[in-house]
Amino acid sequence: MSQNDSAAGATQDLPTIADLHQAATRIKPYAHMTPTFSSTGIDARVRANLVFKAENLQKAGAFKFRGACNAVMSLDNESAQRGVITHSSGNHAAALALAARLRGINATIVMPDNAPAVKKAAVASYGARIKFCESTEQAREATVARLCEATPMELIHPYNDARIIAGQGTAALELLAQSPQLDAIIAPIGGGGLLSGTAIAANSLGIKVWGAEPANADDAARSLAAGRIIPVVNPDTVADGLRTSLGPLTFAVLRNSIEGIITVDEAYIVEAMRLIWERLKIIAEPSGAVPLGALLQHGAPAGVQRIGLIISGGNVDLDTLPWIQA
Repeated sequence: MSQNDSAAGATQDLPTIADLHQAATRIKPYAHMTPTFSSTGIDARVRANLVFKAENLQKAGAFKFRGACNAVMSLDNESAQRGVITHSSGNHAAALALAARLRGINATIVMPDNAPAVKKAAVASYGARIKFCESTEQAREATVARLCEATPMELIHPYNDARIIAGQGTAALELLAQSPQLDAIIAPIGGGGLLSGTAIAANSLGIKVWGAEPANADDAARSLAAGRIIPVVNPDTVADGLRTSLGPLTFAVLRNSIEGIITVDEAYIVEAMRLIWERLKIIAEPSGAVPLGALLQHGAPAGVQRIGLIISGGNVDLDTLPWIQA
């Protein structure tokens, strides 16, 4: 790994393309190679050729299993036996719980009390211990710190961890192998683990990358524009997986490796989610629909025609679908 950009305040080394390939080898026995989908109807709508990487069909229902699996399977035995802990609104929580179960170790998950019911149920089903807290980054981190002080455990951060970034980047490695003709990839961004890994994979082949972010939780766009991390405050978006702020490590990767962040209004997120359900016949959660929402709202970036979109997850509470609530 190369040395980090100290100005970004990160404390770990930046992952490299070699780390992504190592992660791909490490998780291969456990993770699915997810399929890609396309739709001529959606292509006509956005006037571009799209390839959807269906990480909603990944184990635990989201790309998060890749990073969690890479982190857990890379632990030495002594660290693993202490058990793992994290804080997450849902997808990383379920992913880490499953990865820990596969390795035969304990997992403790700190979840905000307003996390979707379907994600709470998934974490519980994998056998993890759940501790609830208020829905703020500060509350999550304080709860983790208190639990680790009482019982030392290995912290696997949801995104600000080189092992996580490398694992998440394997989704883009697969996508680029499945569709080598792509001009660009658009991935959703919350904490930035997926987009960071995607950028490392795509940059190695000279392919452009954009992030897509809810306009109501646009801290990543504002942070990269300002050159410093600006934490999200009271994000009000249907894309519950994208309500987190960038970490020092993901900020350090992204500041020099992507074309920019496209912000998306709530109506376009919901429209994109429904369009994926109707046209691709697969379930995408709101966060996974944000990249398509970016194209519906703004069109394809100039000079880009063949675009890969990562559907990051498919964990949806079917009793609270956004088009039913409206």
